[in-house]
Amino acid sequence: MKQPWLVLLAFHKPYGVISRFTTDGSSHATLAGFGFPPGVYPIGRLDADSEGLLLLSDEPALNRRLLHPRQQHPREYWVQVERIPAADALRQLAAGVRVLNRLTRLCQVRLLEPPPDIPPRQPPIRVRKSVPTAWMALELTEGKNRQVRRMTAAVGHPTLRLIRVRIGAYDLGQLRPGTWLTLDQAGREAVLGATLPRPGFPRR
Repeated sequence: MKQPWLVLLAFHKPYGVISRFTTDGSSHATLAGFGFPPGVYPIGRLDADSEGLLLLSDEPALNRRLLHPRQQHPREYWVQVERIPAADALRQLAAGVRVLNRLTRLCQVRLLEPPPDIPPRQPPIRVRKSVPTAWMALELTEGKNRQVRRMTAAVGHPTLRLIRVRIGAYDLGQLRPGTWLTLDQAGREAVLGATLPRPGFPRR
């Protein structure tokens, strides 16, 4: 019996995997090796060198609902950067910095103190013993190409590691890298919001 909604999956994308089912000509692994059901495709993307929450679905309407800037749908990233950002750098990020000749939208920024308890990346990040690192959380409502990395670089703090930990109100939780699950109604509502259109119901 078909479930009363279409498929929406949460996947913890590991480092070194591209957000595609076909190769881009590089040596990176693709989504084809993780056993997803047929007919799903990624909603948005994470670069090969980024990790974390990636949604996949067979619902075309979700692309616009989650990704169009007008929707202002929140996404949270944990970012490990070189050096300890001062308050001024955090204010600049929150107020908007110039990236690719445009000003980024207002966003929420905070230092993660203490740093999150996250297993080391494989392969490990590059570390310079003389340069400290820090973790920040950024909540954005837009997602231009490599935007978070460009934003932190613009204020003098290159990104060393980037993990998307939340989309809407749905977070990675205990989902391990390389694993995925099918979201139930509660999970879908966490991603999309409480007013959730379903097949057979009027769409807003």
